[in-house]
Amino acid sequence: MNSFLPQLAVFDLAGTTVLDEKYVHRVLQKTMAGHGVTITIEEANAVMGIPKPIAMRQLLQDKGLEPKPAWINQMHLEFVENMRHFYLTEPNVREIAGASAVFRALHAAGTKVFVDTGFDRAITDPLLERMSWNGLVNGSVTSDEVAQGRPFADLILRAMELAGVSEAARVMKVGDTPSDLQEGKAAGCGWIIGITGNFTREALGREPHTHIIDRLDEIPKLLGLAH
Repeated sequence: MNSFLPQLAVFDLAGTTVLDEKYVHRVLQKTMAGHGVTITIEEANAVMGIPKPIAMRQLLQDKGLEPKPAWINQMHLEFVENMRHFYLTEPNVREIAGASAVFRALHAAGTKVFVDTGFDRAITDPLLERMSWNGLVNGSVTSDEVAQGRPFADLILRAMELAGVSEAARVMKVGDTPSDLQEGKAAGCGWIIGITGNFTREALGREPHTHIIDRLDEIPKLLGLAH
């Protein structure tokens, strides 16, 4: 394997490798509205990428409401069920254009491909089944499988453990939210790549990063794998 290429690439799901036209934002908005809490799409966007119970607690606090654990737990259970239903039934659920090709290019270069997410496993498995990435993704790590989700390093460290990669400097983290980039920094990743979309180039540029790109399919060229 080329010593200048990552041994492991860890990609976010919704908004990075899976098309997300504010789908997650709207499900979060709908779930909280069912509990009498109104949030805007912009407020939902501000907490994208982090574990959803933590996101809910932050949103409640921002509204001056007491984030009682039982309340958050109930809302989260409903959010999980709503997202599961969405990913099982929504016809527009599909990969970001070029995702499979990027995964193939990385595999051809000897890089293992993992996904990590702010979702729980109960949401992630139906989503991965819809993607049909059989053989293209070596593994996945979800927020409920680690002690701390983003912006902490736990998801990436778990992916490294599962992939048999010991040096974080040989890991590439790719995501579309500030918490993705903060996670990459916390883990000490050698490549921290932000993708514009839900956040502007300017907003992502304020976070730790090695590269900011506009499209997922720019990655092979960035790594020298495409000419």
